[in-house]
Amino acid sequence: MQAPTANSIGRARMENGGTMKKQAVHIRCAVLGTVIVAALLGTAFADESPRSGPSVDFGHGNLKVSKNKRFLVHEDGTPFFYLGDTAWELFHRLNRNQAKKYLENRRKKGFTVIQAVVLAELDGLNTPNAYGDKPLIDNDPARPNFKYFNHVDYIVGQAERRGIYIGMLPTWGDKVTKAWGKGPVVFNKDNAVVYGKFLGRRYRDRPNIIWILGGDRVADDAEDIWRAMAMGIRQGNRGKHLMTYHPQGGRTSAQWFHEDGWLDFNMLQSGHSAFNLGNYEKVSADYNRKPIKPCLDGEPRYEDHPVNWKPTGGWFDGFDVRQAAYWALFAGAFGHTYGCHDIWQMYAPGRKPVSSARNNWYDVLDLPGAQDMTHVRNLMESRPFLSRVPDQSLIVEGQADGMSHVQATRGDGYVFVYIPTGQAIKVRFGVVSGRNLKAWWFDPRTGAARYIAKFPNRSAWTFDPPGKPARGNDWVLVLDEESRNFPPPGTVK
Repeated sequence: MQAPTANSIGRARMENGGTMKKQAVHIRCAVLGTVIVAALLGTAFADESPRSGPSVDFGHGNLKVSKNKRFLVHEDGTPFFYLGDTAWELFHRLNRNQAKKYLENRRKKGFTVIQAVVLAELDGLNTPNAYGDKPLIDNDPARPNFKYFNHVDYIVGQAERRGIYIGMLPTWGDKVTKAWGKGPVVFNKDNAVVYGKFLGRRYRDRPNIIWILGGDRVADDAEDIWRAMAMGIRQGNRGKHLMTYHPQGGRTSAQWFHEDGWLDFNMLQSGHSAFNLGNYEKVSADYNRKPIKPCLDGEPRYEDHPVNWKPTGGWFDGFDVRQAAYWALFAGAFGHTYGCHDIWQMYAPGRKPVSSARNNWYDVLDLPGAQDMTHVRNLMESRPFLSRVPDQSLIVEGQADGMSHVQATRGDGYVFVYIPTGQAIKVRFGVVSGRNLKAWWFDPRTGAARYIAKFPNRSAWTFDPPGKPARGNDWVLVLDEESRNFPPPGTVK
């Protein structure tokens, strides 16, 4: 591992003026000395090695909403970080060996949830799966084809072996409200209950299921059908698994179902229509709703997706998916979902590309953004999890609009500030407890944590990230209460 140079650590200074100028000079010199020592000692910490063992330990029990209603935890109180990947066509298009290859890759990266659809989007009713089986007999939701579901069972079991939840969508939305897509519409209130009960009963004893109704649709004029399906699932699984709703782009499940008892947490879709979509605003809106429910962005901009579905407008890359993740999490989301345009549709030779897909799914499993999600999880789990709250008041100067928007959060003994384009920012101290705070730069691209120095926990300090301000030069400033003796940010136990 290459040790950081003094220049790469960035700079920090105290901002108070007046009678504090002499002290500021003294502290600046002390910081410079610390930086030089850090460079000589090679104080950088990063681990990009594959995760060993299961991604989640199901021994902690089923999932439930935390006491403060902001997060998900296991039955024994262990925090759960929802790090999703989007594999809508997993059951429909992949054979068993391909599914194992995909799941193993995601396990190594630390993904905890795979979002996949039973009645898939891409002609999922009439185009059979890899083994020639369709999901329903005569497209009747009350008559499931057990051969098809045996394949679903197998993939769910393989995910369980790897400690991965399946965020299972019973159907894509076009089977309830066509609007666009292949359809056909096959659901009504009566058969939605029957189908939901079948699914709930079939997967009741699986420890790794999270139910996601919807499927890229508004629920207007179909609320009763979705509620019927939710009721059927609840009857079948006896309330064992959590449930949410995946809406159309720019919408949130809260628009229709926030006060419904079956909706355990809100899911929004910020979508793919532009660079720098401010999903932090949508997360913040859901975060501030009453009654309080956990929230997350379940479909942000996908890596390798054409912006606004037009290749002439450019393509989302690793920076775009990092930006969406840190913006959402630091705005109050309890987790986050990643997506790759080629992977959700499992694009491969012989298949028609959807929305200009340009790479085979198996060739893009290791795109930079996917690896960067490993670092997201490592950072979030390296500090007390259940106390975290968004706090924009920490940012005194350096806030910006658009791409450079700075997002801040804090928890028990620490502060995280995401700086998308590496501009200098002034941060208010004295918000978390402790006499001194230890400052770090966390690199979202590599997972490396670089120690800066410790600072008196008062007034405000300006921090200047490594490198020149630019797209992709994103950093997380980490401030730790010194007495807590936290490990370097992102350190995996």
